[in-house]
Amino acid sequence: MSDLFVKICGLKTAHDVDVAVAAGADAVGFVFAPGSPRTVDAAVARELVARVPEGVLTVGVFRGQSVDEVRRFAEESGVRGVQLHGEEGPEDFAALRAGAGAGAEGRTLLRATASRVARCGEYGEDLLLLDAPDPGSGEPWNWGAADFTAPEGRWLLAGGLNPGNVREAVEVTGAWGVDVSSGVESSRGVKSPDLIRAFIEAARGGSGA
Repeated sequence: MSDLFVKICGLKTAHDVDVAVAAGADAVGFVFAPGSPRTVDAAVARELVARVPEGVLTVGVFRGQSVDEVRRFAEESGVRGVQLHGEEGPEDFAALRAGAGAGAEGRTLLRATASRVARCGEYGEDLLLLDAPDPGSGEPWNWGAADFTAPEGRWLLAGGLNPGNVREAVEVTGAWGVDVSSGVESSRGVKSPDLIRAFIEAARGGSGA
């Protein structure tokens, strides 16, 4: 599954962005949600986004923030994707899709949820991300449960993934893509270049770490 979509999230430094891109990440994420050790401001994110080639999706990650705040951060940082990870409903995705502002029409919308859903696109999102109940904690959910049913469409598996388990997770769930943050960190909020490379290699069927 060499075409597996891989997103590396929670990046904060130019070196981490460069490593993720060079290793073959399809998307890189920047956390704007308050209270995370991975949170960056719009000015820092803009500098990081500028390093990312056009073929790699840049994503701003939000949690429980208003549509106006999401739109402002997205415009100020220049990210081309928006990931909502809270109690947002279809109306919020519709507002972001239709809203005025730079890049609004071409913006990629991601819906992150710990709920099990039938298919990608139910809220108007372009990509669906299935996460653990406590996102960013590194704690996995039971994606290997016998009653797990994969959603239809383009969906990413997240929550507790690391270089040692990502390949099995993909094989068990049939995920279209994967998303990782804490699983490629040497300490909370600090990315490890070696783990980023190992994760991407393992996800796509290499030896990993």
